[in-house]
Amino acid sequence: MRNTRDRIRHAVGFEVVGLLIFAPLASWAFGYELHQMGLIGAVASLVATGWNYLYNVLFDKGMLRFTGQLRKSVPVRVLHAVLFELGLLVVFLPSLAWYLGISLIDALIMDIAVAGFYMVYALVYNWLYDIVFPVPSLKAKSAAPANPENAALG
Repeated sequence: MRNTRDRIRHAVGFEVVGLLIFAPLASWAFGYELHQMGLIGAVASLVATGWNYLYNVLFDKGMLRFTGQLRKSVPVRVLHAVLFELGLLVVFLPSLAWYLGISLIDALIMDIAVAGFYMVYALVYNWLYDIVFPVPSLKAKSAAPANPENAALG
């Protein structure tokens, strides 16, 4: 499994890159000021960062429990992204409607569009992250010497 430092790097990178793409794109697509979309994105990013960390820990533990490994196929990556976004949808819908002064239906339509963007973004980001920072092999960990002093000798 990934360690805490790696998970923090993953979550922060995900949110920073996502916000840099989201705010200007959402401002253009929805016709709101950049600062409005930036504020929505920043608040959502803070909440999503915490959820991202917790969700990925739980998802990896679930994968290990049910499959015995952490390798994600394309269908599992899609499921991972969809479940993540559904959790955020429940949290953001009322606050989005309130802040923009729009109906819940309009907020739902906007939120679905944003969730669609973030599902694709999450799929691509996580896939690339796993390539750049691969999960340490479980076999490599079990083959490592128990005594750290012996590691320097090998």
